[in-house]
Amino acid sequence: MKHILILSSIIFLSFTFFKKQKPTLYIIGDSTVRNGSGKGSDGQWGWGSVIQDYFDTTKVHIENHAIGGRSSRTFLTEGRWDKIMANLKKGDYVMIQFGHNDGGALNDSTRARGSIKGTGEETQEIDNMMTKKHETVHTYGWYMRKYINETKEKGATAIVFSPVPRNVWKGGKIPRDTYGKWAAETAQTTGAFFVDLNELVSVKYEQSDEATLKKNYFPIDHTHTNYEGAKVNAITVVEGLKGVKKCKLNKFLKK
Repeated sequence: MKHILILSSIIFLSFTFFKKQKPTLYIIGDSTVRNGSGKGSDGQWGWGSVIQDYFDTTKVHIENHAIGGRSSRTFLTEGRWDKIMANLKKGDYVMIQFGHNDGGALNDSTRARGSIKGTGEETQEIDNMMTKKHETVHTYGWYMRKYINETKEKGATAIVFSPVPRNVWKGGKIPRDTYGKWAAETAQTTGAFFVDLNELVSVKYEQSDEATLKKNYFPIDHTHTNYEGAKVNAITVVEGLKGVKKCKLNKFLKK
């Protein structure tokens, strides 16, 4: 009996050790990455809620912390990034996709979620009408750099994604997102990996048309996809990752 107990303890400790060593993939973003509960209760899905289907989750743990309505600014100011930082460790990965909500108002009584446009060091001091707190608002690039640099300081790997496109057309094409350009610039200046998800998905969408996309992927509005649309975006995320040859996250993708 004593030997059995010792053996059981060794097995348990070994299991615990390897479980702790398994890297975690954290995903941060807005509703296009995780909509509502992330379980499609409203018929809307973000790509982060289906991405686990393409990874070997026996080797990498996935946590989707994206939440609807957040911008690069408010994901930080609400303390959501701090919670990830408390657990982020060497060997982990962070996928970052913001931009859909960064163009909103810098200060109002309902959302106050906008960031200053661009990637510079400009700031604006506000008395936040919603939180009732004084706040220094930075540029989109500043917030993105903060996520990337703090990820790297922990010994983890940051992967930046440009925002997935909306079902919005102009002249028979989908206009490319300005935040995609700024996301690319930020990734380049910080040395982070970058996937131009906006471009990759737009190219796929443009093989169809606005009405067909609405029927197949955007039945509710022009921003949020259904499950099939989320799958298209998730598959494109994986395709984009495979194009980033030096990114070690690729070794956890299913064959």
